[in-house]
Amino acid sequence: MNWKIAALLLLAGPALAADLPRTPSPPGVELYFISPQDGAKLASPVTVRFGLKGMGIAPAGFAMENTGHHHLLIDTGLPPLDRPVPADAQHVHFGKGQTEAVVTLAPGTHRLQLLLGDHLHLPHDPPVVSESITITVR
Repeated sequence: MNWKIAALLLLAGPALAADLPRTPSPPGVELYFISPQDGAKLASPVTVRFGLKGMGIAPAGFAMENTGHHHLLIDTGLPPLDRPVPADAQHVHFGKGQTEAVVTLAPGTHRLQLLLGDHLHLPHDPPVVSESITITVR
């Protein structure tokens, strides 16, 4: 199934989207922030670098075993893990396979977390999630 079909299923309704098959993740996978570090105090824009061990990165739309692409969660918890990751200001997609981004954040404290998605933006089973970090933007 390609991303266009997944998008049509999402538009059709959450019940159909919940029936999409989830891609397995191998044991021992680690998703983490290379930078910034938890507790960092920095100026905006913030360069965020993503780390991944035990799987590879592939763009959205390309179904390849043991791969996925990054989603940066900003000031939010995990989305439903049986549906594609939403695309909005709090759920930033890196579907081209990017491993870093420059993100503009307002001054204040921000919670960041990474979630790997498969070719259809669905979290893997089990989900591949980083620890959350908190940064302060001056």
